Amino acid sequence: MRVAIGSDHAGYQLKEHVRTWMSERRIDVRDVGPRTFDPADDYPDFARAVAELVRTGQADLGVVICATGVGSCIVANKVRGVRAALVHEAFSARLSRLHNDANVLCLGAGIVAPPYAEEILAAWLEVSFSGEERHRRRLDKVAQIEAREDAQP
Repeated sequence: MRVAIGSDHAGYQLKEHVRTWMSERRIDVRDVGPRTFDPADDYPDFARAVAELVRTGQADLGVVICATGVGSCIVANKVRGVRAALVHEAFSARLSRLHNDANVLCLGAGIVAPPYAEEILAAWLEVSFSGEERHRRRLDKVAQIEAREDAQP
């Protein structure tokens, strides 16, 4: 499994923790940055970079981290084919994969402490999309909305 990860300055420390945690579990992690703490960086740059790697198939999944996870989630969901989920606990993380086929996980470093981030990631990574008809039908509707938006002038 290939997982892209990125954060802004507010999520930098949690990103580093999460990257190490995944690497210790032999998950192939592609870190899009930042490489060092920079209080002047912006979450859209890193959230978009992660989402693009997922969109193009260069990563199977993505993780983006900012202060609340909200901004990064908004950005990631602007990328066609990305289904980013903002979660703060394991139950929603699990269901975001199982029911919504979420391919980007958004975390808020100001909300989720490192031990909880590990729990959330473990729940998110251990399941995949159920493929149940009702969930496929709903995701087809999401894809139709995306297609209509792409067709707008």
